[in-house]
Amino acid sequence: MTVTTGGALPDGAYDVTVVGAGVVGSAIARELARLPLRIALLDAADDVGDGTSKANTAILHTGFDAVPGSLEARLVREGQRMLASYAAESGIPVEPLGALLVAWDEEQRAALPGLAAKAERNGYRAARIVPAEEVRAREPGLGPGVLGALDVPGESVICPWTTTLAYATQAVRAGVDLHLGCRVESVSPGAPHVLRTGRGALRTRHLVNAAGLHADTVDRMLGHADFTVTPRRGQLIVFDELARPLVRHILLPVPGALGKGVLVSPTVYGNVMLGPTAEDLDDRTATGSTAEGLALLREKGRRILPALLEEEVTAVYAGLRAATEHEDYAIRSHPEQRYVAVGGIRSTGLTASLAIAAHVVELLAEGGLPVAGARELEPVRMPNLGEAFPRPYRDARLIAADPEYGRIVCHCERVTRGEIRDALAGTIPPASPDGLRRRTRARAGRCQGFHCGAAVRALFEEFRR
Repeated sequence: MTVTTGGALPDGAYDVTVVGAGVVGSAIARELARLPLRIALLDAADDVGDGTSKANTAILHTGFDAVPGSLEARLVREGQRMLASYAAESGIPVEPLGALLVAWDEEQRAALPGLAAKAERNGYRAARIVPAEEVRAREPGLGPGVLGALDVPGESVICPWTTTLAYATQAVRAGVDLHLGCRVESVSPGAPHVLRTGRGALRTRHLVNAAGLHADTVDRMLGHADFTVTPRRGQLIVFDELARPLVRHILLPVPGALGKGVLVSPTVYGNVMLGPTAEDLDDRTATGSTAEGLALLREKGRRILPALLEEEVTAVYAGLRAATEHEDYAIRSHPEQRYVAVGGIRSTGLTASLAIAAHVVELLAEGGLPVAGARELEPVRMPNLGEAFPRPYRDARLIAADPEYGRIVCHCERVTRGEIRDALAGTIPPASPDGLRRRTRARAGRCQGFHCGAAVRALFEEFRR
């Protein structure tokens, strides 16, 4: 197992290098780990899943509203089944809540039959239009003016942090070299390709570009201009766990040109999320929230679920989605160059990740990658971060065997010393307290680390030493 965060890169050529250790890049590395090859996974950040993958709406989609016949529609449909099975095997929390696509005006109500027909064309036959009375009976807290909804019972919420970490952990345990803090500065295409990074040169026979917001930049380094990434900022508001009884389903709006619009959704962590906005920007680092964006969310939220706006806000955050000029995923294969670009993977990328990975390996095979001798990987079992499943602080037998699981450090999220210790001793340990939060929920609750921050930081430093 090799995880590096500094120093020179190893000598010799890799068979395949994946640039970008978000949920898609990590899934691709995991799929490649099944082959008897030398694989590298690179990321400019100091942790996996530190870009778009850490700040999304965390929904496991059915793909009911994808463009029929598109690559995205197929990969989301296949990926949903694959990830649901993988999550159950790996301990990734998933809650199948179902979704209601709510119509608030006549134009939106008139769009529901078309959305139901689109779901049918996408192979999803469980969607049905329900009248306003049923919608209100199922969601009593909805604001006035509901005219009906499309019921989509297969939609679920999932933990995006654990998903990315599970893929990367399994890849590293199977022999993939993970190089963090390793930004690609230039590429000299050839046989092999030479990647110049902030940590030196790396040679690789095949290259996968899963660089997310920077995928078009890497694509141009290989001599292509198949797509251009426009960062699309999504701001979100997270409400306290006390708001959770207000909502029973994922509440979706009728989608518009820029995406699915503002939704209200429970999370697997027990709180409620409102968002996202959809703002096309030029700045690929603009992950700050704005007064205008939060005001828009509050206005939308007040119409959808008025009582939600009376609840305490736990956090606000923003993520950038890698939108392109194409409606579909921009996955491009250049077999003569032994290169695959994986661009334009928007909010459905989490759901489609395992199917994208299988598709990319097929494309690499067309470029001459030997894919014989694939093996099954050793399963991983991830620590549970979901409120609907057993947590260590409530497990008397676990605490009796190891009292550290009974010593709570973060009281808002009920995170124990044992969980923090385990995360810091993991295959891919966190490089910062923020990375620790994504592995344990420490500092993610009501006080945002005001009470536990010093103690968590002390444990972080202690265990790292």
